[in-house]
Amino acid sequence: MPIGAVVTFADPAVTELTAEAGFDFVWIDGEHGEMDRFSAMCHLMAVKGTDCASFYRVPACDHTEIKRVIDFAPAAIVVPMVMNADDARRAVAACRYPPEGNRGCGFRRGLAYGAGDFAEYWEASKEDPLVIIQLEHIEAVRNLDAILAVPGIGAILIGPYDLSASMGKEGQWHDPEVAAAYDESCRKVRAAGILLGVYTECDFDVWRRRGVQFMAIKNDTNALLLGYQTMLGRVKGVSF
Repeated sequence: MPIGAVVTFADPAVTELTAEAGFDFVWIDGEHGEMDRFSAMCHLMAVKGTDCASFYRVPACDHTEIKRVIDFAPAAIVVPMVMNADDARRAVAACRYPPEGNRGCGFRRGLAYGAGDFAEYWEASKEDPLVIIQLEHIEAVRNLDAILAVPGIGAILIGPYDLSASMGKEGQWHDPEVAAAYDESCRKVRAAGILLGVYTECDFDVWRRRGVQFMAIKNDTNALLLGYQTMLGRVKGVSF
């Protein structure tokens, strides 16, 4: 199963380090992170020459936000807070050239700045980048059948914390109602034949049993905090 980590710091060395650490993908966070457009490009360039795939999460389900980064050639665009089929259609359209979508023709890294083969690039662009829709609100769960019917969705990625919060039960992963929403969503996504992912820092075996096919398991701030606390604990003989 592909395993990834989330990068929020602006310094692209963090993404480079994440790739070198052995993760299968790095999720560069333009929603909650510190990225401007130039930083986004540098982060995406930082994985070149590694075996790590680059995911970029845009701040919103918005054509302009997707346009700001898609020409820097991420392997996947992660679109947060997709609530319904109309949102999903807008997300897919922004990632595809006409006639399938409305992506602007500003060729850049994906075409090796013009040095690549255009016909090959154009054909690949029909499926590249992967469009990852985040399912992170109970309204989206209610609309999931319609969302899954939208052509061009590459993957659904569940956001457990936001989804639980939208139900008024933030962080209550094992609450029966919350767990049922996770279970139902996973079952429907797998039945639709669409890739299923999750961002979680716990319950890995539970999510595997739900059929998850890729996981993001830690972000940079949490990893740094955990590393510092672990080392302090070893030196001081205490646990945090």
